[in-house]
Amino acid sequence: MEILLIRHGQSEADILKVHEGRADFPLTEIGRKQVQLMAERVKNEFPPEIVWSSTLQRAKETASLLSNKVGCPIQFKEELMEFNNGIQAGLTFEEAKKYPNPKYLHDRFEEGETHIEFRMRIESIFSKILSSSLHNRIAIVAHGGVINCLLRSFFHMPVTKDFYFKNGDTGISFIEITEQGKVIHFLNNTSHLDKLE
Repeated sequence: MEILLIRHGQSEADILKVHEGRADFPLTEIGRKQVQLMAERVKNEFPPEIVWSSTLQRAKETASLLSNKVGCPIQFKEELMEFNNGIQAGLTFEEAKKYPNPKYLHDRFEEGETHIEFRMRIESIFSKILSSSLHNRIAIVAHGGVINCLLRSFFHMPVTKDFYFKNGDTGISFIEITEQGKVIHFLNNTSHLDKLE
């Protein structure tokens, strides 16, 4: 099975310079242009048979535009939402300094989830998507943190957070599960944005 992991386009939180996480901001106009370029590339080079998506606006809009461009069905899953950063969501970077970052994997922001809970949530939904899919190629549209967890799951990496996979706006990662093993075609490719005016 071929799997496209696609991050959403630029959101209003990027412009406002606030913590996003569970804060639900829509795409900007630039974000929509990024998505159109990504969707055109995906349609031409590796169209999925189905799109799975987070229910947060920025991912939902990205996935909907991709689904419409490719002409394939879409499934929205709350479990693909970004890390629940609780009280930090929507705060400016300056305001958020009042709330220290969780020190350990089992710590959480007030009203949020731990990194262990986040990883297990993503492991669970990834397993469900893979086991229920009858398709040869799927796309998962989500968030930077979610894509990091998906890649860690794919590579059977530990829960510890001492490394990070960079994911740019509408970055595409292309991985594959074959009978011989796992294949990485590319990670975080944003070459389609070279056409952004």
